[in-house]
Amino acid sequence: MTETGIAELQDVLWKAAAKLRGSMDSSQYRDFVLGLVFLKYASSAFGGVPESARWPAVVSGPGPIGARIDAAMAAVMRAEPSLDGALPLIFGADNVDQRRLADLAAVIGDARFTGRDGHDGHDGRDGQGGEAAARDLLGEVYEYFLETFARAEGRRGGEFYTPKSVVKLLVEVLEPYKGRVYDPCCGSGGMFVQAEKFVLSRRGRSGDIAVHGQEANARTWRLARMNLAIHGIAGDLSARHADTFYEDAHPGLLADHVLANPPFNMSDWYRDPADPRWRFGVPPAGNANFAWMQHIVVKLGPRGGAGVVMANGSMSSRQSAESAIRTALVEADLVSCVVALPPQLFRTTPIPACLWFFAKDKGPDGGREDRRKQVLFVDARSTGTLLDRTERVLTSDDIARIAGTYHSWRGGPSARAPYADEPGFCRSVPLDEIRDNDHVLTPGRYAGAAETAGEAGEPVRDRVERLTKELLARLDESARLDDVVRARLERLDG
Repeated sequence: MTETGIAELQDVLWKAAAKLRGSMDSSQYRDFVLGLVFLKYASSAFGGVPESARWPAVVSGPGPIGARIDAAMAAVMRAEPSLDGALPLIFGADNVDQRRLADLAAVIGDARFTGRDGHDGHDGRDGQGGEAAARDLLGEVYEYFLETFARAEGRRGGEFYTPKSVVKLLVEVLEPYKGRVYDPCCGSGGMFVQAEKFVLSRRGRSGDIAVHGQEANARTWRLARMNLAIHGIAGDLSARHADTFYEDAHPGLLADHVLANPPFNMSDWYRDPADPRWRFGVPPAGNANFAWMQHIVVKLGPRGGAGVVMANGSMSSRQSAESAIRTALVEADLVSCVVALPPQLFRTTPIPACLWFFAKDKGPDGGREDRRKQVLFVDARSTGTLLDRTERVLTSDDIARIAGTYHSWRGGPSARAPYADEPGFCRSVPLDEIRDNDHVLTPGRYAGAAETAGEAGEPVRDRVERLTKELLARLDESARLDDVVRARLERLDG
C-alpha cells in the first residue's frame, strides 16, 4: 500500500473512531479503538484462537456486539498466555453505545489491511510476505492512533506517548543493534518498536534485541503489550503494571541500552532514602528527575549506554540535592552527551526538554576515540520544523546531523567523518571546564554562538572594532529616523 493509501486508511479509521466520541471521553474511546484494531489483527494472527473469536463471527454473530467482542478478547488471551491481562474487557458494559460500537467495528472490518506487496496478510497464504506486510500496516495504524490520541488528550497523552522524532533520535544515537533494551517507564512501548525497526533496517533479525520494560499505569501497560504483540516483538513487560521506584520488576537486569522518557519533574513519587540505587545522592522528595537518572545508570551493563529525555531544569538546577547528584554523575565520567532540544516538540507539555546520554565506557575500543573526562554538548534548539503553531518535529536531516555528530565524536564504525567543534552547535568540553562552570550542563553555555559569514579567522580586535562601528552606525540611523518621525508628527498636529 502506498503512503497515500495508508494516510487515507488512517483518516477513515479516525473518523470511525469519532462515532464513539459522543458517548465517552477521549481516554475511554482510545481503549475501545485500539482494542478493536488489535482484535482485528489477533483474530487471524494467532492460530489457537477459536472460530467464535475470529473477526467475521465477532461482527455478525448473535447478541449484543459488545458481549461478542469481550468474549473474543478473552479467547485471544486464553490462546496466547503472553497476553494474559493485556486486552480490555470493556465493550459489553451498560454505558457503551452498542449501535455506535457496531458502526465502528464495521468500518474497521471493511478496512483492507493490505501489505505493501498488494496481498492481504490475513488470507493465510504467506507467513513472511503478505502477512508480515499486513502486520506492518496494522502496526502503523496502531502507532497512528497512539499519536493522535496523545494529541487529543493533551497533557495526559504524554503519559503513554513520546513524539516519534524524539524516539528516532534516541535510537539513532544509541544504535541498539543487539542486546538487552530496557525502559523503566515504557508508556505504550514506542521506544521498543523504534529499536526493533532500527535493527531490521540495518539487516538485523527480529530477536537480536531482548526487550525489558515496566509501566506503572495499568491502561498504558496494556497498550504497550498490545503494541509489542501487533509488531511481533516478544518482550518482558513484567506480569503486571507496577511503580518502578516502589517495586522494580527487573531487579537483576543489566541492560546494554536504556531508552526512557520519564515523567518530567514528578513530585508525587515513592521515595526511600535508604534505597541502594541512590549511589550518587538521595533525590529530593519534590522532584524525581534525578531518581530516574540514577535508576537508569544502575541498570547499565559494563559497556551499556542510555538516552533519557529530561526537563531542561535538570541541566542547571541549583537545588542542593539535584546539583550534588549532577556533579557526582559528571565526576564519575558517566555523562557522554547533552543535547538541548528545540521548543514545541512535546505537544503534551510546555516544559522545554533536553536529552542526556550516559555511557559506562567512554574509553578507546574498536577504533573509538578516547573520550574519558569529556562531554559532548549539542545545542539543537534551532533545529526542527513546525507542523503547526503548537507542534514541531525533528526532520530526518536534523536527526542525522545530531546523531552523526555524536558518532563522529565517539569514533568507530559509525563515524562518517572526523569530529570537529562547530560554534553554535556542538563542542567537546573537558571535565575541568565543566567544573569551572559548577557542573552546569546547558549546551548553549559551551557551544557558544554560531560564526557568521566572514567571521571565521577574523582577529578578535578587528571583529570588536568592526562590530562597534556597525553598532554606532545603527544608533545614528535610529536617531535620524526618530527625528523624521517627530517632525512628521508635529506637522500632523499643526
